[in-house]
Amino acid sequence: MTQLLWQKPGVQVDERIQHFCAGADVILDREFLLFDIQASRAHAQGLQMIGILDASELDAIERELATLADDFASGRFVLDETYEDGHSAIEARLIDRLGDAGRKIHTGRSRNDQVLVATRLWLKDRLARLGELCLETAGIALTRADVESGLPLPGYTHLQRAVVSSAGMWWSAWAEAFIDNAARADDTLAWVDANPLGSAAGYGVNLPLAREHTTQALGFGRMQVSATYAQLSRGKFEMAAIEALSSGMLDLRRLAWDLSLFTSAELGFVTLPAQYTTGSSIMPNKRNPDVIELMRASYASVAAARSEIEQLLSLPSGYHRDLQFSKGAIFHAFGRGLGALELLPDLLRNLEWKPDAMRAALEPSMYATDLAVDLARAGTPFREAYRQAADPARWEAGDADASLAARVSPGASGDLRLDLLRERLHALGGQAEGAPQT
Repeated sequence: MTQLLWQKPGVQVDERIQHFCAGADVILDREFLLFDIQASRAHAQGLQMIGILDASELDAIERELATLADDFASGRFVLDETYEDGHSAIEARLIDRLGDAGRKIHTGRSRNDQVLVATRLWLKDRLARLGELCLETAGIALTRADVESGLPLPGYTHLQRAVVSSAGMWWSAWAEAFIDNAARADDTLAWVDANPLGSAAGYGVNLPLAREHTTQALGFGRMQVSATYAQLSRGKFEMAAIEALSSGMLDLRRLAWDLSLFTSAELGFVTLPAQYTTGSSIMPNKRNPDVIELMRASYASVAAARSEIEQLLSLPSGYHRDLQFSKGAIFHAFGRGLGALELLPDLLRNLEWKPDAMRAALEPSMYATDLAVDLARAGTPFREAYRQAADPARWEAGDADASLAARVSPGASGDLRLDLLRERLHALGGQAEGAPQT
């Protein structure tokens, strides 16, 4: 391992203890290294502005940081256990290449604000991707809601057949859900868009650091003013980002549950794209919906990550090494969560309904609510209409298309109000896609 940043003469380093303290940092930091390099460049610019670096030193540092970024992206530089963490690797590389100029890079900076700004930039990137995926999903669902608005689909409560519903209502539900999820991702991104760089270890330094410059250079919406609060926000902001992710993952879990049921032989309403199923190792007849089952399971990883960070935050003010574990939590949450959401748009574009099976599942009892409402509209008090419509003798096969057309309450099958959802989608920067292939 390279010389530890904090090592001093006479301090004995126990390898077992060092391994425990470093943990998986050097591996996790591969996810954050390019953002750390980006922040180091902005920090170096700020140091030149206050006279710590001269122009030639800044040029050299910027050049070497760019080279390191290229080497890392191409695989020529590998972040491994040669280094304690990514921060140490950057500094070691600059010292190796530039000598004293590299030794100046950490002036006015702590690894505390260094990790804060790198993970903050990473969270912004991940939240932006979350918003994009939610908008894409909503756009697909909105298009299919329009195209398939009149396709009858059994509606269930308590997993029991309840009323006649439609594919249009099913799709519009997911369209609005993911519009909301995109809005929440955007709102959370705006909230975490605060620059902690320059807060050092949480108490500032006796230098007039160019924090306004680094805020602008790194594309932050605002500076996180209080040096102490910058440290207090670690974990709090990460947990907010995970909560935004979990909003989409909750809906994905329920959508995946629907598809698990709809693809079963007992219902048979949906055929999945072949690439979203796998075979059995022993049963030649099987095609299993493994992808949607793992989509359904992915929420557990997100929920676990949020819980881990919440438990880590049982701390007084100031920095504590406990917070190191928050990096793994956000990495696993967004890795598993976005990995599942990345597969959702193509799944929704290409799943196929089986209309004959859907219509065959409609039975006379599912028109009882229509009967009760019709009686009430004709003047029978609803509770009496309800009692009369509950009599199986009055049930008879109905017209699914007429039932759907008659459901004119706003948001129901006869008045889906897709134009309102389309306006909300457009306001967030999304758009409905072209009609699906049939």
